[in-house]
Amino acid sequence: MGPPGAGKTTTGRIVGQKLDCPVIDIDDDVLETTWNMSVSEKLQNVGYEEFLEEEGKALLNFSASGSVISLSGSNPMHAAGMQHVKKNGIVVYLDVPTTVIMSRLKSMAVDRIVGLSAGNSLKDILQFRKPFYKRWHDIRVFCGEDVAAEVVAEKVLDAVKRYQDSELETFISTRSSRSGRSMEKDSPKYFSDVVIQGLAPDGGLFVPERRLPKFTAGEWQGLIEATYVERAEVILERCIHPADIPASKLAEIIGTAYGENFSCSKVAPVRHLAGNQFLLELFHGPTASFKDFALQLMPHLFASCIPRSCNYLILVATSGDTGSAVLDGFSRLHDTDKQRIAVMNFFPEDGVSPIQKSQMIGCQKENAWSVGVKSDFDFCQTAIKQIFTNSDFTGFLTVEYGTALAAANSINWARLLPQIVYHASAYLDLVHQGIIPFGSPVDICIPTGNFGNILAAFYAKMMGIPIRKCICASNENNVLTDFIRTGVYDLRGRKLISTFSSAVDILKSSNLERYLHLIADEDGQLVTQLFNQLENQGHFQLRKDLLEKLQQDLVAGWCSEEDCLAAIHSVYSTTGYILDTHTAVAKVVADRLQDRTCPIIISSTAHYSKFAPAILRALRIAEINQNPLSQLHLLSSYSALPPIHWGLLETLKKTGNGDHQVCAADMSVLMHHIETLIQNHFMKVF
Repeated sequence: MGPPGAGKTTTGRIVGQKLDCPVIDIDDDVLETTWNMSVSEKLQNVGYEEFLEEEGKALLNFSASGSVISLSGSNPMHAAGMQHVKKNGIVVYLDVPTTVIMSRLKSMAVDRIVGLSAGNSLKDILQFRKPFYKRWHDIRVFCGEDVAAEVVAEKVLDAVKRYQDSELETFISTRSSRSGRSMEKDSPKYFSDVVIQGLAPDGGLFVPERRLPKFTAGEWQGLIEATYVERAEVILERCIHPADIPASKLAEIIGTAYGENFSCSKVAPVRHLAGNQFLLELFHGPTASFKDFALQLMPHLFASCIPRSCNYLILVATSGDTGSAVLDGFSRLHDTDKQRIAVMNFFPEDGVSPIQKSQMIGCQKENAWSVGVKSDFDFCQTAIKQIFTNSDFTGFLTVEYGTALAAANSINWARLLPQIVYHASAYLDLVHQGIIPFGSPVDICIPTGNFGNILAAFYAKMMGIPIRKCICASNENNVLTDFIRTGVYDLRGRKLISTFSSAVDILKSSNLERYLHLIADEDGQLVTQLFNQLENQGHFQLRKDLLEKLQQDLVAGWCSEEDCLAAIHSVYSTTGYILDTHTAVAKVVADRLQDRTCPIIISSTAHYSKFAPAILRALRIAEINQNPLSQLHLLSSYSALPPIHWGLLETLKKTGNGDHQVCAADMSVLMHHIETLIQNHFMKVF
């Protein structure tokens, strides 16, 4: 299946030869035989709409088994016909870039296809048909460049083999030993399992056993002209087996996640800042931070993966932006899903900005609540981990209330995976804009706390995006900077410092474990040893060979509070653009560490509106009204770029101060809150 000129007929013949089975071309062997005339004659005789109906009827009356069938380009536009086809086989979509298709059709002198008229261009028709192909496909074979049919046929056979063998795509814990993996084969973990479980039973994090797929240069180049949604579909379909989430369902989820809820049609646009520096704007989602990219998608993935017989409570610990993003994302589920999926968000009561707190309170819905904890983020995150590994408590909730716990923090694989897309997309945008040719390297600088965002950039590099260095930018909580420079992760004597960039006020970086597991050649015993030592003694040190590997991938720096504010002021004065406090941290570090031999993409992880008091201070506004809404109106009067975030403004208008629960930094108190929420939500009769 695919558009005219995709190579369906030629590829089908080659696949049929390789499989030694009959090949049927719907146009030549079914339609023309049935109608006793050519397809073009039929189209000319009956017109567009009648042609589709006649074609669909012919498909409904057709059946075959053990064959390779090449559908017509317009077959997928007839729903009943395609339902009939899907019942009897695997539908493979040859996804060829529109520019390649148009070039082929021109060389073939094709001037008439179904739907083409004086008011519609060929490009319009090809774009119109794409949703139909997405709706019906079981497998997408992305043909990124104008490759030979033999190569496409091999890709088809490989994709069908993958489709039929879901056993290959399993996940392991970062703490599982090689000897222990033979035991794990008896109870393998698949994508749907790790989305639900979040944390591995041994306290480690799940990673793909066979690592992530690598794209060819041609496949990446085929995505240069694609939209963000199209890029996400191609990348994520290769990372999520259709046995877990069917490809057509995944495409539907992606379209919902990155649709009208994002204020920019480009979703994650890249903007030139100055010199060789570019900003990847990750704040156009509904809650104004990069967390929206995962958390507009993950709830739908989660709802698709969980069994229907159980309720689920999502536990979240946040240092700022995650909370409102989780609450918003899960509140957008279908009503039936909201009845069996709820969210409880724990955040440091005095460790987030006033606007962030107002936003988390304002994002509370019928299945989503926030609880302030009288402690810091590290306590919240550690408490969540301990609750998940407390089998007595989790078993009690399951037996007593039919409710299981799950995680939506960046330890969950489904949180990390969508972030790969925007790093890849940013590089492709630079190529599309003519800044670099494909293959030229870029550096990426990311404000980093929990290591998830920078790890996603490294994964994009592993999948074939030409990233040279990942630059880790810390604030005054610079434990990662010290670690990357020395190989020593040392928490002894360190106290968490509250800074203007609160989302990276973190000392224990959870996702670092996944990266160390990777560079240690998946040595789970070593990873266990390192993180047990960190937990028990407050420090660990990497071997020299592992430190050398790490320093080939990563460089690091940190930024003081004064330098953060100075960068915001300087950039606004020279460009009229306002950085948020986290992006300013990355900008300062990028200025210090880049060598200016290639472009550098700075991840702009949040909208400045979320940190209005710090921004106003950076802009040297003397008197600052304490009301968050008044602060946003004042910032709006500057007519700066980017404009004030619409979603944040609307949330603050609706909520005012709002109510939320506050609790002590005590595990038993948190567990009591969890049980009470379950009683109140899931015990209801809907």
